[in-house]
Amino acid sequence: MDQDEDWDSPNDIQYQPQKQYVPKQQYNKMTAHNPDDLLMDINSQFAGLVIGKGGAIIKGLRKDSGAFISVLDSDTYGLKTVKISGNQKAKEHAQKLISDIIDANDPDKIKQRLLKESEQSAPVQSTFNWDELMKEEAENLKKRLAALPPIIKDFYKEHPEVTAMTDQEVEEFRMSKNNIMIKYIDENNMKPIPKPVLKFSHAFGDYPEILEEIQKQKFETPSPVQCQAWPVIMSGHDLIAIAQTGTGKTLAFLLPAFIHIDFQQTPRSERKGPSILVLAPTRELVLQIESEVKKYSYKGIKAMSIYGGASSGKQKEVLRQGVEIVIATPGRLNDFVGSGAIDLSDVTFLILDEADRMLDLGFEPQIRVSLLRVRPDRQTIMTSATWPPGVKRLAKSYTTNPIQVMVGSLDLTTVNTVKQDILIMDEEEKESWLDDFLKSCSADDKIIIFVNRKVTVDQLSSDLCMKGLIVESIHGGREQSDREMALESLRNGEVNILIATDVASRGIDINDITVVINYDFTKDIEEYVHRVGRTGRAGKTGLAITLMTRKDWGKAKELVEVMEKSGQDVPPELQEMASRFEAKKERDRAEGGDRPFRGGRGGGRGFSRGDGGFSGNRRNNY
Repeated sequence: MDQDEDWDSPNDIQYQPQKQYVPKQQYNKMTAHNPDDLLMDINSQFAGLVIGKGGAIIKGLRKDSGAFISVLDSDTYGLKTVKISGNQKAKEHAQKLISDIIDANDPDKIKQRLLKESEQSAPVQSTFNWDELMKEEAENLKKRLAALPPIIKDFYKEHPEVTAMTDQEVEEFRMSKNNIMIKYIDENNMKPIPKPVLKFSHAFGDYPEILEEIQKQKFETPSPVQCQAWPVIMSGHDLIAIAQTGTGKTLAFLLPAFIHIDFQQTPRSERKGPSILVLAPTRELVLQIESEVKKYSYKGIKAMSIYGGASSGKQKEVLRQGVEIVIATPGRLNDFVGSGAIDLSDVTFLILDEADRMLDLGFEPQIRVSLLRVRPDRQTIMTSATWPPGVKRLAKSYTTNPIQVMVGSLDLTTVNTVKQDILIMDEEEKESWLDDFLKSCSADDKIIIFVNRKVTVDQLSSDLCMKGLIVESIHGGREQSDREMALESLRNGEVNILIATDVASRGIDINDITVVINYDFTKDIEEYVHRVGRTGRAGKTGLAITLMTRKDWGKAKELVEVMEKSGQDVPPELQEMASRFEAKKERDRAEGGDRPFRGGRGGGRGFSRGDGGFSGNRRNNY
């Protein structure tokens, strides 16, 4: 069930119920077979929220409560049964944690909370009328906004050298910067669009402390997305930035955020909560953004991260001490908003980072609920690597007359600084190939090996350790502290090999990864692009090797297209694999059925640019 269609823009503050929801069920139903177990019947739509991606949420619930929790099918259509085992205290704690998750995402509960809030400022009506309540809430919102100081958004003064650029020079510059394309989402808007800046001083000439921080980082020139994003954001526009990972999007919104915090009318000491809210899809990306913020010491601005898997008590304590920037995963933020642990009423600058990934992970309901507490007149920045319908819907709901800046193409493509090799082999040949390859690597190489399953991460890590290699690993089942330690070990060179699931395919900003190995082919082509993007960053070159088996042939066509767009040489055998799969699909359509492919052995053949086979020495054409 898709709840997202039930919600309108927070700018409208309206709720339009379109579906029937199962009423709140009895939580103390006992089973005759196991009288000590506690059973909770929950609506099926909430089962995913209780389980979490890869079981991450339910594992956290088990750890926090001390109870064993499992989600089972129910005899009643539309329901799932949560079974809770353990001592009475643990069961009650688990029950409350699960109830909090459901209540924070249940539209009926959200209605009740809004009703309760409205009753504090309006007499109780004998007949409940939701439409009237929402109209009243919208009026109350207008009154609250009228009492607040207006948000100052425009801090930009165009540099004379930028002003002097002709339209033709602007277009030539944008083309030279990986074909920057810029437009208003509303095609009827004919207002001027800010010109790009050519250097840091063009954007921050009036802010010498920002320029000093940039100089400390020893950056030479702005990245393409920064060239165009800075004048747009600092002029007060909402922005949608579409660019691949590793293109400088974080700094594109971070430096204007510092200035935004500093120049609001309400003094920082009088604000009840953070001024800047950044939402990101994964713990790793949240921590990476926090680390990026802490590289810059601008006027004592403090930042903190909020994410699941870490102590909520410690995070709440830091919040109470006061911070200007909060970087959060949607799930943990939603918990804090629901419990009143964070006040978002002073947020005037909102960033939705990697919006496409947040939608992929199912975070849209949590985003919508939490952002009801943020003033709708804030400035909003969205970043995404792709522009699917879900991201367009978010942009329509949460931005006001935005400008879209797109770097490169909307089509999925990998950067041309990464050389991509495709090796076709049988599954049982992978281990032997990996052993030989790792022996050929130098001590300076940093390698990420991607697999699809947590059990494969653990098994491969154990096997390589037994062979005398020092490796680290991360996946969704590991403790957050262990995951952070593993990444830090790779960054500082204590280990050179990281084995990971796709939890590391986005948001891991380590610029000196030399090799990415797709030990298992990705579940979809988008993740292939993001895995490959872990190397070849910050202007450096990299190598991505993908091990394909015959069972992966359904993704061959998309892989060919991605490789061609980034100027890679496509192995003939991969082209053949793609053609054979397409031919099979045509036969199936003609016959009205589906037959399994019966192909021969792969034989461990490999393909590198410029030669006919894989020699085992990856340097020969690199």
